Amino acid sequence: MNTTSDTAATAAAQSVDALTAAVLAGDHGPLPSELVATSVFWIHHGTRLADGNTTYLNQYVLVRLGGSFGGCAFEADEIDPAICRDASGTALDVLLREAPRPLRIAALDAYLAEARPHRAAADSAEAEPVTLPAGSPEVRAKARDAAIAGLLDIEEGTTVGLIGVVNPLVAAIRERGGVPMPCDFNLKTTQWGDPVTDDMNEVLERAEAVVATGMTLSNGSFDTILDRCRTRGIPLVVYAQTGSAVARAFLGSGVTALSAEPFPFSQFSAEETTLYRYRTVSRA
Repeated sequence: MNTTSDTAATAAAQSVDALTAAVLAGDHGPLPSELVATSVFWIHHGTRLADGNTTYLNQYVLVRLGGSFGGCAFEADEIDPAICRDASGTALDVLLREAPRPLRIAALDAYLAEARPHRAAADSAEAEPVTLPAGSPEVRAKARDAAIAGLLDIEEGTTVGLIGVVNPLVAAIRERGGVPMPCDFNLKTTQWGDPVTDDMNEVLERAEAVVATGMTLSNGSFDTILDRCRTRGIPLVVYAQTGSAVARAFLGSGVTALSAEPFPFSQFSAEETTLYRYRTVSRA
């Protein structure tokens, strides 16, 4: 698969549907109808960090395209494991048009990652590679979340909306002087007893900066977050395992910084792995 042209690689997207339409039209590289998803697979795992009281239960669907993987987390029972059998070997345009949303996002992520791998962006100084150290889940999670929080350029006391709560990231935001406003559909409190709201709109109205997980691409809330941050002119940092190459397409169009972690994700390895940090000034 050929890499995208400079124009396509740097043009900022306006919505997920618009980005998908552009990919289907061949604006970012080869026509998806000419490509096949070699492998579709899923991972279901649970994690409880040694110093925490929360068990994280996550499901991911992943698409292999050439030398790249695309990934998307999804809610329990949203899709069935049989999708791996049914979708493997399918033309990519069929997945982008007809698959359930998590698989559509994973396919879009795989396409964009293959068109321009994060490592190529690092080679051109577009992205900053950050090596996560080998070690325990606690060591690696702390390093990952410190790298994400390092993308926040905030003053002491800045309220930071955190859409998609990960406890080490709450701590990392506090260490940088921010005041977290946690929002999550599945958690009621943080590890330290902070209340977690499920009202994303309240957070988007009050926060002075927003940090959102790539899971928002999966549940369909990403465009709402993007639009509200654009309208209010506040920073939006995305930390993405889900759809890391998809979120990259919105740099300069609402997304001001991105922590992109391609598969295999940090929780699936005890060895050194790399995430990629992108920064930009919004053109919205």
